[in-house]
Amino acid sequence: MRRTDRLFEIIQILRSENRVITAHEIAAQLEVSTRTIYRDIQTLQSMRTPIEGEAGIGYLMRQGYDLPALNFSAEEIEAIVVGLSLVTQTGDKGLQRAAQQVSHKIDAIRERMESLQVSDRGALVPTAVDLDMIRRAIREEQKLDIHYRDETERDSSRQVRPLAIIYYVHAMLMVAWCEFRNDFRHFRIDRMQSCAETGNFFMGEGDNLRAKWKLLEAD
Repeated sequence: MRRTDRLFEIIQILRSENRVITAHEIAAQLEVSTRTIYRDIQTLQSMRTPIEGEAGIGYLMRQGYDLPALNFSAEEIEAIVVGLSLVTQTGDKGLQRAAQQVSHKIDAIRERMESLQVSDRGALVPTAVDLDMIRRAIREEQKLDIHYRDETERDSSRQVRPLAIIYYVHAMLMVAWCEFRNDFRHFRIDRMQSCAETGNFFMGEGDNLRAKWKLLEAD
């Protein structure tokens, strides 16, 4: 996580709490060291962010430090809320955490919309692979080594260029260029037995490959 993103997240964590929260608790949420949080808090305080407290005791955001109102209509907010709720069906814990954070920010300035409910039944949560890593590999255009078991229970090992994730209600698919088949392939993520970063990249090729894949899908 970039430092600017981390500073923003620290502010959001403090805003969401009505109690003193320790640097250790913040560090656990952001998966960094307590010492890093101490440095970040000092940076925020030097920028006149109204954070009270000190190391070893805890921190509290002074009341009145709010986000500006969202410039969305009621219907747009409802669409966002339903969309965020649907993320719970993907089984992608990283996106679920992000969606929950966005929901908290909306709730902070708008009334909670209890009238809109979405079932939490959806795709199975993959246990053998790290979805955060796959999404990162797509962004960074890094090749992945996967061990895959297809619908006939046949195992194979592939090196792929990950291009996209398709979220269905009951499954997630990774779209990739398979270097073994020299073609595009769709891999159900719940059938991946393992997935690892390779340290090899296909920089600058992702957009072109996605464009070719979309053309094939449109035919």
